[in-house]
Amino acid sequence: MSDSPRTDADGRDPASTLALTGERTVPGIPEENYWFRRHEVAYEYIAGLVDGRDILEAGSGEGYGADLLSRRARSVVCVDYDTSAVEHTRARYPQLTVHQGNLIDLPLPDASVDVVVNFQVIEHLWDQPAFIAECHRVLRPGGRLLLSTPNRITFTPDSDTPVNPFHTRELNAMELTELLVDSDGSGRAFTVDEMLGVHHGPRLLELDAKWDGSIISAQIERALADEPWPSTLAADVAGVTTADFDIRPGDVDASLDLFAIATRR
Repeated sequence: MSDSPRTDADGRDPASTLALTGERTVPGIPEENYWFRRHEVAYEYIAGLVDGRDILEAGSGEGYGADLLSRRARSVVCVDYDTSAVEHTRARYPQLTVHQGNLIDLPLPDASVDVVVNFQVIEHLWDQPAFIAECHRVLRPGGRLLLSTPNRITFTPDSDTPVNPFHTRELNAMELTELLVDSDGSGRAFTVDEMLGVHHGPRLLELDAKWDGSIISAQIERALADEPWPSTLAADVAGVTTADFDIRPGDVDASLDLFAIATRR
């Protein structure tokens, strides 16, 4: 993905008009770079799965992921609930079709897409089974649902109540599998082809050691304290790339994020 700045007709960067909530990553902001790259790596991973296909991104946020996928897909439709995100995506990525709508009532016909992408969104939804049922409805037979979400075991250890106030229900790998397989009560909604985990690669593990065990905690502690970042931390965060993350099977319970590839039955 290109990091070159985009501007609207008045020469402004549309990202400057999109409020930062801590829950929506925006490209091109150095302090957000770790989280942006951690999300972006999932889009890179699935690029080969969208070639020539009709894609729905359910919960498209800023729109950078749909923009990346649109370079290989036959078509990309975005749905997001937030008005400001929808307006931003339309302005910044005019080649995308963007609808404002509720993810448990998707504004698409039955069996109209080949792939549904839902990255870092399901943990925000109150009715997760209804959303999975909607994904099943809009997918063609044999279509795929690609889903990522923070791993509850590492994101909110030892608690079923999310620490993050924006999250309604976080999932571990077993819970996510059960949701996908049995969201409609039939036990056959989706087949989970792969349950993968997003992990720190070697360079990020080195940075974890450098920052007292966790570069994530180093960022969060300073953000919560509203303290200036040391220049070394700022440089380390700004230098993170998608190559610094690993998406792999095995040891999923120790992963940062879960990444599921499921097929509609």
